[in-house]
Amino acid sequence: MEKFYRKIVNHRKLVISIFAISTIICMICSKQVKIDYDMNNYLPDGSPSTIALDVMNEEYGTAIPNVRVMVSDVSIAQAKQMKEKLESIDGVESVTWLDDVIDLNIPLEALDEDTIEPYYKENNALYTVTIDEEKNIQTVNDIRALIGDENSMSGSAVNMAIATEQTESEVSKIILLIIPICLAILALTSTSWFEPILLLGSIGIAIMLNQGTNLLFGTISFVTNAAGNVLQLSVSMDYSIFILHRFAEMRKEGYEPKEAMVKALTKSTSAVLSSGLTTVIGFAALILMKFKIGPDMGVVMAKSIVLSLITVFTLLPAVTLYCYPLIDKTEHRPFIPSFDKFGKFVSKIMIPGVLIFILLVMPSRIGQGSNSFYYGSSKLFGLETQLGQDTQKIEETFGKSNNLVLMVPKGDFQSEKELSDKLKDIPEVTSIISYVDMAGAEVPMEYLDRDTLSQLISDNYSRMIINVKSDYEGKHAFDLVEKIRALSKVYYEDKYYLAGESVSTYDLMETVTEDNVRVNIIAIGAVFVVLLLAMKSLSIPVILVMAIETAIWINLSVPYIRGTSLFYIGYLIISSVQLGATVDYAILLTSRYMEDRQNYSKKDSIIETMSSVTVSILTSASILAVGGMLLGIISTHGVISQMGQLLAIGAALSTTIVLFVIPGMLYLLDGVIEKTTVKANFYKESKPRTYESLTKKVSQN
Repeated sequence: MEKFYRKIVNHRKLVISIFAISTIICMICSKQVKIDYDMNNYLPDGSPSTIALDVMNEEYGTAIPNVRVMVSDVSIAQAKQMKEKLESIDGVESVTWLDDVIDLNIPLEALDEDTIEPYYKENNALYTVTIDEEKNIQTVNDIRALIGDENSMSGSAVNMAIATEQTESEVSKIILLIIPICLAILALTSTSWFEPILLLGSIGIAIMLNQGTNLLFGTISFVTNAAGNVLQLSVSMDYSIFILHRFAEMRKEGYEPKEAMVKALTKSTSAVLSSGLTTVIGFAALILMKFKIGPDMGVVMAKSIVLSLITVFTLLPAVTLYCYPLIDKTEHRPFIPSFDKFGKFVSKIMIPGVLIFILLVMPSRIGQGSNSFYYGSSKLFGLETQLGQDTQKIEETFGKSNNLVLMVPKGDFQSEKELSDKLKDIPEVTSIISYVDMAGAEVPMEYLDRDTLSQLISDNYSRMIINVKSDYEGKHAFDLVEKIRALSKVYYEDKYYLAGESVSTYDLMETVTEDNVRVNIIAIGAVFVVLLLAMKSLSIPVILVMAIETAIWINLSVPYIRGTSLFYIGYLIISSVQLGATVDYAILLTSRYMEDRQNYSKKDSIIETMSSVTVSILTSASILAVGGMLLGIISTHGVISQMGQLLAIGAALSTTIVLFVIPGMLYLLDGVIEKTTVKANFYKESKPRTYESLTKKVSQN
């Protein structure tokens, strides 16, 4: 590697020119990358709900009803006019209301109240609307403009439209806030005013390269788009910090700048590459998920870390060698005091720290597995948002409502009628719109309105639109999906198709639950293998992986203790992300300990190591925690906000365990580590030496 690094420092202009051209190209390309906000698009291609949606689009050319619109203080006549206005909006494929199930010429008093109330109640009219997904945002905005803020709308199409518009603006806010905060953190933890600009600039270029190369995929998920930049910045910043700190150390040892940089890169390679590779693996493990947001995020984020490593090992050294005079000229006194005393403090409390850690392992393992989860998009926006308030208003007036679409082979109207009657026996089923329910099995199709008929009968299938009183997800909703599938199977075996948000969420639940164990085992196993090869030790990988995994378990136990539900997608992703992102701190500390252990006793090595690496770890962890915190505070999107919160808490927990528990584990298992590590070369002395005597000896030399 030394030869490669010498070529980098000797061809600095060429390196900078290549990166400058690449960055400009990627800036242009990044604008062409599309973002997908529909979670149903990430279900596996072979899932029953995905197949059902494909069949429905092919047969009927329309989607499932995906919006509920409630207009208040209207008469029947005014409600009918509002329906016509809704139908005239571009992008609205259909609107279902009371006039689709009864003749409005008949006085309401003469009709069954149970038939009327799902559509018109206390002068409130409730419409079920189907929106073309291709025109989703504009259509939702047009409906809002028509009904005004005083009326309400909810549904999956509204979720997606709001998520698309708000997330894009929120991501911009987060980036604008995180840059000055990162500069402030770096200024506090460095000794030069220019160094933070250099660090942030190099990672900024790596981020732009990653954004531009996302054009290779055409489209990325909303989770990747929202969290990707923050994660890349937070996770890969420490690589730059490690190298610049080593560069400063080499210069203090008397090497001229070029040689100091080569030495710094050579000495940092093992630790930085190990850290980078474990992070890449943490993200790459997501590629093995069947739920496609995992592979989407895994590929993009693994690529981001690789690009960050390339930038750190090539561009950063080239630019630093031009800018080190500026670093020298803008030096300032350290704002953070020496961590020598902190090292001594850790050496005193590390054994109790290990004991507390051991007590927390099993409870946290059990707690993180006992959470309740959201799987779909129905709970994305809380009551503090307009969508959350609108949903609550509609449900308070009309109750919960959920549309499912059942398609059965066309022609056997007798079986269809029997199935419809059986479905109506389910207490939660409030209405069914189908050919046999509107016209009757005995009425010829020619007598039915052609537009209505085309929505119910296709070339091959007969369609039932089933309205049920339930949430879109949860045990109750999932039980309903199972009941409807079981009844359909009795009459049509496997020749039926059931679609709807609850059905997609049910399939999503089964998919991501299967993903959990597989992804975690592979991520942990792969990180273990990398540490085994990098550290050439059997015991160190066990210590480090166990420490970070326990931090993850504690993090994911917090929602259980607080009694709050987690979005399963965030739960699954954070397990891999926290492992990959924060095991770096453990690697840095342990690598330095192994280096110091060749010159000091085990206790003195702990003190020396903590004095050397704490600033670097705290700097990186602070940026990761702040990035997560900003995601959590600013984003109104439930999945992204919760991921940010978990990331911030996870960074704090991992850092605490790395700084206060791993030193004790290294100390207690020092003999085991020596015996299970190739060429450990630990220092041996006949008489124990104190840290004070060592530092005194060094100062005398």
